[in-house]
Amino acid sequence: MNRIGGLRRKSRFKFKKERRDRGKISISRFMQEFEAGAKVHLSFEPSYHKGIYHARFQGKTGTIKAARGKCYEVIINDEGKEKMILVHPVHLRQEAKK
Repeated sequence: MNRIGGLRRKSRFKFKKERRDRGKISISRFMQEFEAGAKVHLSFEPSYHKGIYHARFQGKTGTIKAARGKCYEVIINDEGKEKMILVHPVHLRQEAKK
């Protein structure tokens, strides 16, 4: 028996852009850089498929551990377990300063 489906199974509406947001990706968001220890929100960019994370991590907040190639290692807390995921910077947003 084979497993049916993959990483983006049942995510048609979760990862869909709004009508106003369609079009080219912002180059500043694509080229943004983060320092180790910075807090970031995971915010999926549906038009760029490289460096994506699993759908269950959508909307989580994590901490940048280090850079790895073009991506960043992000430490998140997933129901009491600390997990490290690799994410491209286009899918990350800086947490607002309080």
